[in-house]
Amino acid sequence: MHVRVALLPGDGIGVEVTNAATRVLDAVGREFGHQFEYTSDLIGGSAIDAAGTALPAETVAACQAADAVLLGAVGGPQWDNPKASVRPEQGLLGLRAALGVFANLRPVRVHPSLADATPLKASLVAGVDLMVVRELTGGIYFGQPQGRSDGPQGRAAVDTLNYNETEVRRCLDVAYHLARQRRRKVTQVDKANVLASSRLWREVHHEVAAHHPDVRHEDVLVDAMAMHLIRRPADFDVIVTENLFGDILTDEAAVLAGSLGMLPSASIGEAHNRHRHPRGLYEPVHGSAPDIAGRGIANPLGAILSVGLLLHHSLGLTTEAAAVENAVDRVLTAGYRTPDLASGEGTQTLGTTEMTDAVIARLH
Repeated sequence: MHVRVALLPGDGIGVEVTNAATRVLDAVGREFGHQFEYTSDLIGGSAIDAAGTALPAETVAACQAADAVLLGAVGGPQWDNPKASVRPEQGLLGLRAALGVFANLRPVRVHPSLADATPLKASLVAGVDLMVVRELTGGIYFGQPQGRSDGPQGRAAVDTLNYNETEVRRCLDVAYHLARQRRRKVTQVDKANVLASSRLWREVHHEVAAHHPDVRHEDVLVDAMAMHLIRRPADFDVIVTENLFGDILTDEAAVLAGSLGMLPSASIGEAHNRHRHPRGLYEPVHGSAPDIAGRGIANPLGAILSVGLLLHHSLGLTTEAAAVENAVDRVLTAGYRTPDLASGEGTQTLGTTEMTDAVIARLH
């Protein structure tokens, strides 16, 4: 297979972890007989500095021409002014819309050897293996009107939370498709006791669930879910929710795995032609971590596991995806750690390059 991958290293440690991910992709190519062709383009803060916009037109064109997109991270303190008219995050939001990737998949699996890396009791996180499906291109992040104004009572701001049935249903369809490949349970998270948009989510959820009688389903209010993720995380299989709730809950769930550096994500949409899998946007969950950028200590495993998701969801290469995931498992079982992970007796701390080397050595 010949595959075109658009690389968007972005800012901070994004450059380092994206380099690690491409090294693993190339190793997959050598092992399984595939060829990966790359373009590299700007997004986020680096794009603002170079082109005055967080998402240059050239970047959008390269991503739309590719089979998949691999992103590092965006943002940094030099672009943090909330009053700025151009911000790094605008590049990410714009790219999601341009690619039509409406469902963000964030798997959270606790590796047995990392049970002590989380601040929670090891007994609570044992066996955690869940998937969060977050709606990505609707809701309060994209609703209009949005903005600030000055009036008789001083400064004011408005954000609009808006969803339609099509946006909700297609995200729920993804959740149920994934649940039927896993443990056949879907938890829909909303705030239906307060929000009209959440009542729409719950109504459509029940309609979709009726077509999947073999899948257990439930509705949970978002404030209760924030508690349940800490008290009984192993009870959940597939969690599906709207954009804002998903953004918050997935960062909370990251603590279960021991470090944000461990978590991959995939943002997918419809197949871009009927013979192919969806074009996807793949990125580690962590941010740009400017405090450690350039020091060679960033955890590359979230980016490497994002490669596994890319192979699976955009290319249909399930054997190759499993090889990447198994290589990461074997590295952790062998006791290798990056500095962000708790280490102890029987472990060895590695830098970004050395950890990537260790994964590639076990890629069979």
